[in-house]
Amino acid sequence: MLDSLKQAGKNIGRDLSRTWENISEGWRELLNHSSEALTQFTRHKSEEPDEHGAGGMRPAFPRWSLLAGEMEETDKEIVVRVELPGMEKEDCHITIDGGMLYLRGEKRFERTTQDSTYHVMERAYGAFQRAIPLPRNVDTNDAQASYKNGVLTVRLPKLGGEKGRTIPIS
Repeated sequence: MLDSLKQAGKNIGRDLSRTWENISEGWRELLNHSSEALTQFTRHKSEEPDEHGAGGMRPAFPRWSLLAGEMEETDKEIVVRVELPGMEKEDCHITIDGGMLYLRGEKRFERTTQDSTYHVMERAYGAFQRAIPLPRNVDTNDAQASYKNGVLTVRLPKLGGEKGRTIPIS
């Protein structure tokens, strides 16, 4: 009986160890795929909730959020699209410097009524900055940006407009 209990304990320990390894690997994979898009939002002191999270103060919303985006390259340009739902175009600023595209802005929390209680708050608010490395040199003078339906689109003409070149080995 004692031997079977010891064996069961070993099996449980082994199974728990495998489970923990799988969970850890899953988190590493998630962070690896999304770390570029995870963005920290910072708040002003006036936006911090009171110590009880009640009394008409703003709720404790997340400090991190996903600013999902994509970068597409054609023969002539690089197109970057980033989802910024709930923002006004005036609250977003774009800078290109040293092969990096910087997006910064502020997503504001607007409460329409003071006599309600939030039970779920998963949207992040506050100031943010995101840096996106560009794969090619771009012409910043002819860059264009537009904002429609919560998606910021930045069009960056490539310098020289050249495609990659294959070099033969002799």
